[in-house]
Amino acid sequence: MDVSPLVWGLTIAVIIGMLAFDYFFHVRKAHEPHIREAAIWSAIYVGVALIFGLFVLIEWGGVYATEYYAGYITEKALSVDNLFVFLIIMASFKVPRADQQKVLLFGITFALVARTAFIFIGAAAINQLAWLFYIFGAFLVFTAIGLIRGELSGEDDDEADNFIVRTAKKYMHTTDYYDGDKLFTYENGKRAMTPMLLVMVCIGGTDILFAFDSIPAIFGLTQETYLVFTAVAFSLMGLRQLYFLIDGMLDRLIYLSWGLAVILGFIGYKLIVHALHENDLPFINGGEAVHFPPEVTIGQSLSVIVGVLLVTVVASLLSPKGRALRVVDGLRRVSKEYIALPKDASDEQRQKLAAKGAALVEKMPSIKGKHRDELIDDHSAYQDLVERARGAHQEYERTGEAPKPVTVPKDTDAVPGTSSDNGSDTAANGTGSTAADQ
Repeated sequence: MDVSPLVWGLTIAVIIGMLAFDYFFHVRKAHEPHIREAAIWSAIYVGVALIFGLFVLIEWGGVYATEYYAGYITEKALSVDNLFVFLIIMASFKVPRADQQKVLLFGITFALVARTAFIFIGAAAINQLAWLFYIFGAFLVFTAIGLIRGELSGEDDDEADNFIVRTAKKYMHTTDYYDGDKLFTYENGKRAMTPMLLVMVCIGGTDILFAFDSIPAIFGLTQETYLVFTAVAFSLMGLRQLYFLIDGMLDRLIYLSWGLAVILGFIGYKLIVHALHENDLPFINGGEAVHFPPEVTIGQSLSVIVGVLLVTVVASLLSPKGRALRVVDGLRRVSKEYIALPKDASDEQRQKLAAKGAALVEKMPSIKGKHRDELIDDHSAYQDLVERARGAHQEYERTGEAPKPVTVPKDTDAVPGTSSDNGSDTAANGTGSTAADQ
């Protein structure tokens, strides 16, 4: 694949231009994107990536275009998994919602720079040392096994209190408060770092760890440096918008880790088979190539990747646990949204939320007890939340006066100013009422 310096220059200019546009028109002024805004811009960035694939098809042919699309889809899937960790880190540091965009854009930019370095180092090494495919392949297989073991054991490897976070907290002393989106502020007349800088360091450090999975995976699909670079770059573009679009929906993809484990294991197998076909290690088949099993074609790779992702999403949404999760999270979300309504919220808005809650309560009895126990960490807090919303709606129906809004933190069901009633788990068990009761 022959790529001229002009094409390289134009490609890099386009990517830098997209990052600059993102900053000056979306991120510089702190705000929380609405779902519609996030959806539109996510679609635009995906569209740009798909159109670029057509450019590859026209300029270099179908084989390279297929390699690009396979790499792009794989990197996009891995980046979605990475969003889990971003969510946890920002929740751990309580980053203000309106300022999360700047943290995400920094993370994306840092990831692009770091992964570009890894790409060129990896490409140079692979061109000289074909046996590296054995190492890359084995690494991906062990990563896949680690994901499966984590799912089977129920352990969460993505907790915020990981090595990067612990190290940053230990050596970077910051203020206890945010000063907008500033990285530094003044405390007692002295210049001090804010938690915003600490969050960015944690995001950047985590990005480097992600690259150890990401780069070997895409080199397993194509060894063309230009395609690797563009697939990685375009998969990162739009990640900020995707974060706000699917925030709150990621937990519903309960089998995502299984799907990613299959994909990484498959690519690892593909790399090892390719290494056998290119073998020059003297202790394997006397340094001669091994032509069995046959190499996996790029078309087969793309089919497996797309197929596994489709099965993962469908299974997550349609499985009993997936359906239970939609009901439990839906009732939680509706209850939180209702009690947080401003006093000037319209009657139509209140009745709409009430109707949603009623429909969800009707589905609660169908949820198996084991799923309720898995999905509701604190039954008493969950019950208090639902009862608070129910009471607020009943009060509104009786008096016509809107109650004072109350905001419940995203990572808890505990309503500020209330205590949990350990003896009343009726809503959680499917027999209670909710804000939707009219």
